[in-house]
Amino acid sequence: MTTLITGVAGFIGAALAQALLARGERVIGIDNCNAYYDVALKRDRIARTRAASGNRFAFIEQDFADMAALETALEGIEFTRIAHLGAQAGVRYSIENPHAYAHSNLVGHLNMLELARHRGVEHMVYASSSSVYGGNDKVPFGVDDRVDHPVSLYAATKKADELMSETYAHLYRLPLTGLRFFTVYGPWGRPDMMMYIFTRKILGGEPIPVFNHGEMYRDFTYIDDIVAGVIACLDNAPPDDGAVKPGGSTAPHRIYNIGNNRSEHLMRVVGLLEDACGQKAKVEMLPMQAGDVPRTYADIDAIASDLGYAPTTSVDEGVPTFVRWYRDYHGV
Repeated sequence: MTTLITGVAGFIGAALAQALLARGERVIGIDNCNAYYDVALKRDRIARTRAASGNRFAFIEQDFADMAALETALEGIEFTRIAHLGAQAGVRYSIENPHAYAHSNLVGHLNMLELARHRGVEHMVYASSSSVYGGNDKVPFGVDDRVDHPVSLYAATKKADELMSETYAHLYRLPLTGLRFFTVYGPWGRPDMMMYIFTRKILGGEPIPVFNHGEMYRDFTYIDDIVAGVIACLDNAPPDDGAVKPGGSTAPHRIYNIGNNRSEHLMRVVGLLEDACGQKAKVEMLPMQAGDVPRTYADIDAIASDLGYAPTTSVDEGVPTFVRWYRDYHGV
């Protein structure tokens, strides 16, 4: 079994690649290693993946939003399925640099759909985002909720990816599964995410920016639980049976939430970070940021029922594990 993973130098992509390699599978990884955050961390993830591969991992440094270059890079390379996790990430950055999102998340996603279609892959799993729920007042967020009012361009591109995927599933009967990830954290995580930023600032004695004056709730999901969900989806392509699937499609296209099924108060997580870091945080209370939402909370009934998904790592366990990795990686 060979899986093509886009965004393989990213947080989730690298972790997925290592998990598949541990099962004895082969992985083809694509990433352009852009400078949105520290490229050295991306290189280190690739090196760690390669070290664990037993020569079953091939890395291609390429922008998948360049279709001609993508086809050239993959010429003669065979793969059975695709995990399309690459994207321009970040809600706040989408306000500053919108064209990067059109390039990677719209053009890039279309390219991967075309690649999957013409290669006749068994299944493509792709990354959506919990941000598609916008300011949804109904909690927990369910995959059949209306998601027509995104509050950031990032969220809008992810909803557009779901719509394009539905079209390809309908027209070409291409098996697709979209995953709405909820606040992923853990070792080897992204430096632009809250857990990483707060840890760095607490250990450095800098104030941490707490938005909405601390009245924020997030469904923090540990990386191992995320990867378990992605693999369960990869292994189970949606059938083309005309039945209504999670997300409402009657084509071979499913939408799942992958979260921890708990909405944690931000200040409780700050307390766990303080305990793990061994020092108190200097807190700077700020108003809500543009494009942000006060609460996320995943209803995971669909993926639990269909695939047996059950997250096992609470923030009480996951936060200290992340801080230990951070200290070791950065030598602090």
